[in-house]
Amino acid sequence: MASDEAETEKRIKEAVLDILKESDMASMTESKVRAEAAERLGLDLSVRHRKKFVRKVVESFLATKEEEAEKEKVQEVQEEEVEEEEEEDEETDKRDLGNRQYECDDNGDPIICALSSKRRVTLQEFRGKTLVSIREFYEKDGKQLPSSKGISLTVEQWEAFRNAVPAIEDAIKQLGGSID
Repeated sequence: MASDEAETEKRIKEAVLDILKESDMASMTESKVRAEAAERLGLDLSVRHRKKFVRKVVESFLATKEEEAEKEKVQEVQEEEVEEEEEEDEETDKRDLGNRQYECDDNGDPIICALSSKRRVTLQEFRGKTLVSIREFYEKDGKQLPSSKGISLTVEQWEAFRNAVPAIEDAIKQLGGSID
C-alpha cells in the first residue's frame, strides 16, 4: 500500500512539475495546477493530504526558480564586473589620440614610438602641462620605468624642435650622413 502511495506521489509530482514548466507563472495558481494535474492523472487531488503534497511540490518549484533567478542575477553582476575590468584594462593599455590609438606604458602614458628597445617617445601630463618625453627606460619588477636619462619638452619646445628638423636634416647631409 505504501509503495502504491509513493508511486502515486511520484506521478503527481511529475505532472505538477510539467504543468508548472509549461505555464505562464503570472497567471497560474496552485488551484489551477491541482485541477489540471487531477484531470491529467484521473485522480482526486482535492483530498487534504494530496492538496498538501501538491502545495509542497509547487512551493519547492517556486523556491528553485527563485534560487535560479538569484544565481542568474549574481552571474550577470559578476560578468558585468569582469567586462568593466577588461574595459578599464584596455583603456589603460591603449589610449585614443585623435584618430590613432597608442599603446600605453606602465604609467598609462601613450607610447608614440619606440626609438630602440630601451628608448621611446611618450606623451605625459605633468602639473597640468603636456610633455613630449624622449627617454631611456629600465625594467624593475617586470615593469618598464622611465629613467632620468632623457628629455621632456613642453608643447612649445616640441614645436620649436619640430620646426628645426629641416635644418637638422640639412646639417646631417652636409656632414656626410644619409637620411632616408
